[in-house]
Amino acid sequence: MFARRAFLAGPAALLGARAFAQAPGGAEVACPAGRFTGERVGGIARFRGIRYGRAERFRRAMAVPPERDPVRATAFGPACPQRGKYRPQSEDCLFLNIWTPQADARARLPVMVYVHGGAYANGSVTDPENDGASLAGKGVVLVTVNHRLNALGYLYLAPFDRRLPDSGNNGQLDLVLALQWVRANIAAFGGDPSQVTMFGQSGGGAKIAALTAMPAARGLFHRAATMSGQQVAVTDAERSTERARAYLAALGASPRDVSPALTVPVERLLEALSARDPFEDSPVYMGPVLDHRNVMRHPFSPGAAPAARELAWMLGGTRDETRAYFDPDSVEMRTLSWDAVGAKIAAELPVKAPVETIVAEYRRRFPAHAPADVFFAATSDGRSWRPMLEEAEALARAGRPAFVYQFDFASPVEPVRGAFHALDIPFVFGTLAGSPAGTGPESRAVSAAMQDRFVAFARSGTPNAPGLPAWPAYRLRDRATMVFDRRSRVVRDPRRWQRRLFAPYPYTQPGT
Repeated sequence: MFARRAFLAGPAALLGARAFAQAPGGAEVACPAGRFTGERVGGIARFRGIRYGRAERFRRAMAVPPERDPVRATAFGPACPQRGKYRPQSEDCLFLNIWTPQADARARLPVMVYVHGGAYANGSVTDPENDGASLAGKGVVLVTVNHRLNALGYLYLAPFDRRLPDSGNNGQLDLVLALQWVRANIAAFGGDPSQVTMFGQSGGGAKIAALTAMPAARGLFHRAATMSGQQVAVTDAERSTERARAYLAALGASPRDVSPALTVPVERLLEALSARDPFEDSPVYMGPVLDHRNVMRHPFSPGAAPAARELAWMLGGTRDETRAYFDPDSVEMRTLSWDAVGAKIAAELPVKAPVETIVAEYRRRFPAHAPADVFFAATSDGRSWRPMLEEAEALARAGRPAFVYQFDFASPVEPVRGAFHALDIPFVFGTLAGSPAGTGPESRAVSAAMQDRFVAFARSGTPNAPGLPAWPAYRLRDRATMVFDRRSRVVRDPRRWQRRLFAPYPYTQPGT
């Protein structure tokens, strides 16, 4: 492995060292993939819209040959097709972006690769909150990656068509291809291919966890940080097959002949995502598939996958996750009654727990809470925090303890939502302006603290560094957790009674 890494980095090192040019507002890098011209903004070289692969619909993406002509890498590539807000969109969407403080192969800086959230259905790293300049300014090479989503990335057609053996996991395989591109080329941008940290929020974190169950991803990254994004288990082939049947029916195609799915306009593929899921009361779910071809086992069930145990981990989430999904000021939530709150909680929990007991315990602990407050607290603990604990405890039992955090800083812009799902993104990226994070001195201090920890983790596999208070790893004897807030501190087992309340009830990964 060392010899291969040295071989891959060697040509890039020579090209990068001699080909980097700093012109007013410009930057140029030559690497095995080609010669790329980017921009310099505030001392950071930025390269946007670098192609890392091409893919035919429902087929595994392939690497592209080196570019023969110089490539102007100054604009994002399109978002992958989705029903989300991002425009423009195109099926030709396999592009990555790089921010570097020192595009010189001699720099050997740690590399951070970000995977966006939006479950497996939506999202794009072209979101302004994912701008990598601030993190790169801390001394890392920052990479963001778009990949195929929803049906184009995760529709399992392999049982119906031998031509499509990798469908169901193409979105994951896109990430593998991007990591292979990073390994071969990042040295020329100042990065160290032997120090690659993947980090992602929500669905991005889940995709990273799922990669640990894929042999093709092994050795391509060395550290993992997931933010409110866990994937304890993946979907089995049987359920994925039935979901594909439901989707094809909505598309007007048949399992006996999926050819129409290969040729219809992409808009029809997106419309068919409204098909009802045969197992859940929701639109059809699509995500990584346990196909025993690309995904060989569940990432954390039972226990952490062998590949997961080779990585350094940072796991975390926000205190008030579900306040992002339901508007606390809506009539529905303001008028929620004690008679109705139990059923509403039960509909959101991935555990079969007696909701009467759950509600009674939260009312006892928080006598001033309204029904909506109990709903948000119970679902944030049982639906969002619980799977993070599943992974943290599996790693601790395997002797590879993670570093765990809890984000408690409430939004100063939307205080009724508290520390809601995805609020930690702008704090980690340092993209506070225009976000719900606020730009006051407290927000800036919390952002600086989180960036220091994430960068330290990328450098060494631990969020500890000289000048920073000690952050112990999460072990079963004390469950040390860093709480990010106005006064960040380590707390031992901060949700102890909630953990014990939900522990007797087996966790089921949504969608599986």
